[in-house]
Amino acid sequence: MGDTIFSKIIRKEIPADIVFESENVLAFKDINPQAPVHILIIPKIEIPRISDLDMKEHGYLITEIFDIANKLAKDFQISEDGFRLVFNCGSNGGQEVEHLHLHLLGGRQMKWPPG
Repeated sequence: MGDTIFSKIIRKEIPADIVFESENVLAFKDINPQAPVHILIIPKIEIPRISDLDMKEHGYLITEIFDIANKLAKDFQISEDGFRLVFNCGSNGGQEVEHLHLHLLGGRQMKWPPG
């Protein structure tokens, strides 16, 4: 596994406010939240970008990530009023860490366009 901040969180080398963990996926609160609820959901295997996904190989992982996002939206009581799910891809897409991650944002009115 690489040496990104997310890899270090997966290996428990640096602390994170973990809200969910399974064999394949880890979810934790963003340290720079953009909404009252801002959770990052990441695979425990290293996939740098969403454009690096191979659905034949990683389809199960994406399904699990979305299932966890729905579970956490309910757990954090944002599923009724609505929430946003975001994958950033590459520097022009706003990706800051080269490890696939889904942002779950909610608890306030989201604006459009996002940025």
